[in-house]
Amino acid sequence: MRILGIDPGSRITGYGIIEKRGNRLLHIDNGAISTRGSADLADRLKVIYQELERVIAEYAPDAVAIERIFVAKNAQSALKLGHARGAAMLAGVNAGLAVAEYTAVEVKNAVVGYGRAEKRQVQQMVRMLLNLPEIAQEDASDALAVAICHAHSNVLSDRMAQLNRP
Repeated sequence: MRILGIDPGSRITGYGIIEKRGNRLLHIDNGAISTRGSADLADRLKVIYQELERVIAEYAPDAVAIERIFVAKNAQSALKLGHARGAAMLAGVNAGLAVAEYTAVEVKNAVVGYGRAEKRQVQQMVRMLLNLPEIAQEDASDALAVAICHAHSNVLSDRMAQLNRP
């Protein structure tokens, strides 16, 4: 199963693609979609959507996992983040992919085993789990963590389904 993880942002949206083969996780690619901060929000959302469409077309993931919005101190920032999430979700749905959402606590739990882990701990575990030569760029690393969370969540769902079969 190939998973596209997305860490949405109106200025930088991280993406990471992993593949789950049995109980192994393989790194396929990662990167960041940067938009011009001076551009109108609508133009930035268009860039995010188009770039994610390109990534989906190039890597043909089976699923999309995206970080769920958190409550921000600044309402305006939270709204912009919500718009970026919407553009990312739309790119996945328009490609016919299932889109799963995970909170930061769920991602940290899946990757580190502790929901209040620090960002550096998550980045180190992502590097180790995917056997990367170095820590990926911050937004890309976060996106890879979301993809890993989905892979682990999927394993659990598969096991539960097997146990519940008659």
